[in-house]
Amino acid sequence: MGDVVSSQLDESRREMITARTRKVLAEFGTLYQQQYGLALFNKVRFEIEGTGGPQSQLLHRKVPLEGRSIFSGAVYQYLEENKKWRIRFLFIPDSYNIECFESKQAHDRGQQPKGVISCAGYKVLTSMDEYLELLNNSLPGVKAKAGGPPFPNSATQFPLLLWHPYTRHYCFCVLTEKEHNKWMAVFQDCIRHANNGLPEDNKVQTPAFTDSVRLYRQHHEQYGTWDMMCGRPPQILANLVMETLVPELRNLIGPRLKGKLYQRQRNWMLILDAVYHQVLCQTQAQYEALVQVSYSGQPQLESSIRTDMDQIITSKEHVTSKIRALVQPKAEQLLKDSVEPDITFILEALMEPTSRGFAEVRDLFFRELTDMSNNIQNDGSREKLGEHMEKVSMLAYHPVKMQSCYDKVEQMNLEGLQQKFDVSSPSVFIQRAQILMREQMDNTVYTFEHLLHQSLSDQEGDEVPKIIQRCLDRVMKKYDYDSSTVRKKFFKEALLQIIIPYMLKQLNPSCAQELPRFRELIFEDFSRFILVENIFEEVVLQSAMKDIMLAVREAAVQRKHNLYRDSMILAQSDPNLHMLEENPPIDWAASYGPQDEGGTGDSAELWRRRRQVVSMILLDDWRHLQNESCMEVPGVDGIREEEEESKEEDKAEEEEDDDQNSDPSPVPDPSPEPGSSPTKSPDSVHEIRGLINPMLEVLVPVSELNNPVLTNGLVLQGEEPKSRHIQDDYSKALLNRLLQKEGEPPAWGSVRQAESRLSAGSGQQEAESERFSGTAMQFAVHQQDDSGFQSPVSEGLEDEGQAITAARKVQPVALDPESVMVTFESGDEESELDPISNV
Repeated sequence: MGDVVSSQLDESRREMITARTRKVLAEFGTLYQQQYGLALFNKVRFEIEGTGGPQSQLLHRKVPLEGRSIFSGAVYQYLEENKKWRIRFLFIPDSYNIECFESKQAHDRGQQPKGVISCAGYKVLTSMDEYLELLNNSLPGVKAKAGGPPFPNSATQFPLLLWHPYTRHYCFCVLTEKEHNKWMAVFQDCIRHANNGLPEDNKVQTPAFTDSVRLYRQHHEQYGTWDMMCGRPPQILANLVMETLVPELRNLIGPRLKGKLYQRQRNWMLILDAVYHQVLCQTQAQYEALVQVSYSGQPQLESSIRTDMDQIITSKEHVTSKIRALVQPKAEQLLKDSVEPDITFILEALMEPTSRGFAEVRDLFFRELTDMSNNIQNDGSREKLGEHMEKVSMLAYHPVKMQSCYDKVEQMNLEGLQQKFDVSSPSVFIQRAQILMREQMDNTVYTFEHLLHQSLSDQEGDEVPKIIQRCLDRVMKKYDYDSSTVRKKFFKEALLQIIIPYMLKQLNPSCAQELPRFRELIFEDFSRFILVENIFEEVVLQSAMKDIMLAVREAAVQRKHNLYRDSMILAQSDPNLHMLEENPPIDWAASYGPQDEGGTGDSAELWRRRRQVVSMILLDDWRHLQNESCMEVPGVDGIREEEEESKEEDKAEEEEDDDQNSDPSPVPDPSPEPGSSPTKSPDSVHEIRGLINPMLEVLVPVSELNNPVLTNGLVLQGEEPKSRHIQDDYSKALLNRLLQKEGEPPAWGSVRQAESRLSAGSGQQEAESERFSGTAMQFAVHQQDDSGFQSPVSEGLEDEGQAITAARKVQPVALDPESVMVTFESGDEESELDPISNV
C-alpha cells in the first residue's frame, strides 16, 4: 500500500499540494487579521455597554465530566495493515476521543494507546451497503459490481463504521444487538461533541475564525451551510483546503489507479488519508503562527479601541447609514418576494422535532427522579441515596439514556429548502439542537442536586421522598422557562443561518460594485475596526430580523410548542438559588455512599467503574483471554480470506458471472478453557475450519451402550462398562455437599436424591459450558453494578448461573474420590443403588 501512495504522490504532486495549501491559508490569513481587529472591538464595546438577554433560571455546571470517563469495552476492529479482524479494547475519556488498546490489560497498566480517533467530521454507519455507496461516490467512474463482495467483509451482522470524506475509515463490529445500539449511541455522542464548534467563551479568536471561514467561502461563491465546519481550527482549515483540492486530485489520480474494484477503492482512500495528513500538518503550523502574530498585537489594538471608542462608534454609524440607504430597499423587496412565504414553513420544520426533543428531555428527567423516589421509598438507606444520585448526576452525558431524546430531533426534514436556500443537509441544525438538549438536561440535574443537598441539610426530619418531590416540582418550572428561552434563541439563529446566506447571494451582484466607495468615508486609523463587508451583512441581517422575530413571536402563542411569551421575563426570581452555583460540586458517593470505595481490590474496581458514565461491556472472565490481541474472527464460507476473494473475482471477471455472494454468517472464535495454553491464531482457512467443526466426545446413556441403535434401525451388541469413577472436580464438590453434613454419615435415601440432583446439575453445567465456549468474545454479566443506567447485556445468564456460583463457594468435606463408585448393572432393570442416568 505504501508503494501506491509513494508512486501516486510523488515529489511534484506533494509540492503542488503544499503550494495549494499555502495559497488558501494566505487568503484566509488576510481575512483573519481583519476580522481579529473587528472581533476585539466588539468585545471591548460589549464590556463597556454590557447589554444581555434574559437570565437563566437553572444553574450551570462548570466542569461537567471531571474525573469521569464515558465508556469502555471490547469490539472487533478491522486492521488495514494485515486485513484481519482483531479484538481491541476501546476507552473513551471525557475528551470524547476514542483510544484504541490491544487489550484491557494494556489500558489498565497505563500503556499508550495504539491509536486515538478524533471524531470531528466523522459519520456513523450501521450497514455495509451504505458504506459501499459512500465509498463508490468518493471515486466517480468506479462502480461496484452487482452482488460483488463487500469491502471489508463484516465479521458479524452488527457492523459499526466511522466514515470521513477525507481521511481513513474505521470498521468495527460487535456480537449482539444490544451492544450494537450502545456503541452506536456512544460513537454518535463522540461525533456530536467534536462537531459542537469552537468554544464560545473566547470572545475574540472564535468569532474572528468563524467569520473568516465564512467570508472565504463566500468569496468562492459558497454561501450555504457547511457540514465540515467541525473540529479544531486546524482541522477546519484542512477541510477547507481539501474541499477544493480533492476534485483536482480525483481527476489526476483516479484514472491511473489500477487493479480490481476493491483494490482501487482502498488505494484511493490511502492516498486521500496521506494528502489529508500532509495538509493538516501544514495548517496546524501556519494557524498557530497566525494566532501568535495576532495575539502579540492585541494589547496595542485594545489600547487604541479604548482611547477612541466614541469616535469609532460615530464613524461606524455614519458609514452604516450610507450603506443602509443603498441596501435596505433591495433587501426588503427580496424579503417580500422570496423569503417571507417560506419563513413559516422553515420555522415549522425546525420547531416540531425540536420541541418534541425538549419535551422528551423533560419526561426522561421526570421518570428518572420518580423511579429514584420510589426506590428510596422502598429502601431509604443512606447508601442507596448516594448511589442513585451518583447515577442521576451524569444523566445528561449518558448517550444511551439520552438517545430517545436525540431521536426526536433526527426527524427534522428540510426537503424543499435545500436547493433554494443552499442547505446541504439538516445535520448542522440537528447536532446543534441535540447539544442544547444535553446542556439543558445537565443544568436541570445540577440544579436539582444543589436543591436536594440543601433541603436534606435543612429539613432532616422530613421524609426523603417528600423532599425529592418538592425539589422536583421546583426544578421543572425552571426547566420549562429555560427550555423555552433556549429554543426561541435556537430558532432565530437557525433562520438566520438559512435566510441570510441566500439574501447575500442574491444582493451581492448588485451591491458589490458600490461597496468599495464607502471605504473612503472611514479614517485610516479606524480601518482595522470598521469593515464595509461586515456592515453590509449587518444591514441585511437587521432587515430580516424583524420578520424572523415576528414569526417566532407568533409561534410562541401556539400552545402545541410549549413556548413562553417574550413578555414573561423572570429576572432575579430566585436569588438564593444562584448563590448555590458558587458552591463546589457535590460528591454523592463520598457524602452518602459507602466510605471504603476509595480503597484497593474489588472496592477500587467498583469505584473506577462507577466513575464511568455508561455501563461497561466486559469479556467473560477476561483473565483467561491472555492472547486476546492475537485472536481473529474465524473464517467460514461466508467470510472469505483475501486470497479466495482474489481468485473468485478473477474467475468472475473471466466468465462474466453475476451471481450474488451469500451474506456472511460468521461463527466467533471459541474461548480457551481456564488453565489451557494461550490461544494461537490460525494461519490458514483449513485450520480455521478445523476450529469451527471440532471432534467432540459424547457420553451416551447406559441403555444405549447396551444396545446401540444405528440409523438404519439395526442393533449393535457389545459389552458395557462395568464401572466408572466420578473424577470431575465440580461433580465431586457438589456430591460432597449433597451427601454429607459435618459429623453425619450419608443415608441411602439421600444418596439417591443426591445422585438425581447431581445429574440435573451436570446437565446444567454442560449447557452453561457449551454456551460460554461458543465464542471467543462473549460479553458477560458482571456481578457488581457499575453505573446503574444500563441493564446487563446477558440478562438471561444471571439466574441460570446462580446454582453453579453457589456451589463453587461451598467448601466441600474431604472425601476420597476412589471411595465413591457407581456400578451399572446389565439389563433393563435398575441396580440396587439407582445409578445416575444420562451421564
